[in-house]
Amino acid sequence: MGSVAIFCAYGILAIGMTFVIMTGGIDLTVGSLVAVAGVISGSILVLHPEQVITAVLAGIIVCGLFGAMNGFFVAYMEVPAFVATLAGMTIARGFAYVYSDGKPYTLNSPKFRIIGQGMAPIIIFLVIVLICHVVLSKMKFGRYIYATGGNIKAANASGVNTKKILMKVYILAGVLSGIAGIVLASRTNSGQPAVGTGFETDAIAAAVIGGTSMTGGIGTIPGTLVGILIIGTLNNSLNLLNVSSYYQQIIKGIIILGAVCFDIVSKKQNK
Repeated sequence: MGSVAIFCAYGILAIGMTFVIMTGGIDLTVGSLVAVAGVISGSILVLHPEQVITAVLAGIIVCGLFGAMNGFFVAYMEVPAFVATLAGMTIARGFAYVYSDGKPYTLNSPKFRIIGQGMAPIIIFLVIVLICHVVLSKMKFGRYIYATGGNIKAANASGVNTKKILMKVYILAGVLSGIAGIVLASRTNSGQPAVGTGFETDAIAAAVIGGTSMTGGIGTIPGTLVGILIIGTLNNSLNLLNVSSYYQQIIKGIIILGAVCFDIVSKKQNK
């Protein structure tokens, strides 16, 4: 699997995670949704290799529906985001295995393969970065996200429909997870139900390292982009040094914990 495609997939997931964390939530389903997008698009392309647009849209839409499920339970049922998305992660992964019967779809669609080759993943990633930056920094939806994450009660009192904001944020995270899954499926030429395991860790790490506060209300897309670059550099460096994947998990966990502690200490000092 090409490192560029992996980097871009992680980056797309981190952008979606940034929106969620800024509302004071978390989304643990993103890695599982990468697999869902791959098996959904793969099942269509195996039978109809020429129907690339249909396959891509189907994968993204199904992931968006999983995002809507997360948003419904978080916003309207008031289930804690960690619990709701932990359940969603398990359901989505199980769905990917059941749908594919536990077997990967081997694809043979030259047009679909273009999505994960050459500059295509980078272009997709940069377009998403630009759009999401404009949405977060220039549009009303972005201001409402900051308000919801900063103080949800105050946001409600000022007329912001925070339930709809939360729904939209989780749907967005689901859609972006679907896009990341499509990029990886295209790069590997297969839809695999096991792919994406642990991807949520790097997505969270990139967002937090980039300055997104786990308590909500603080974060930027350029900051997350810096976080993505740091995580990407770290991953490549550890791989070049032949550091065991087990130790890499420990290192990433320490980095996330350190970034969160730094955020907490900084907020206390600013009070």
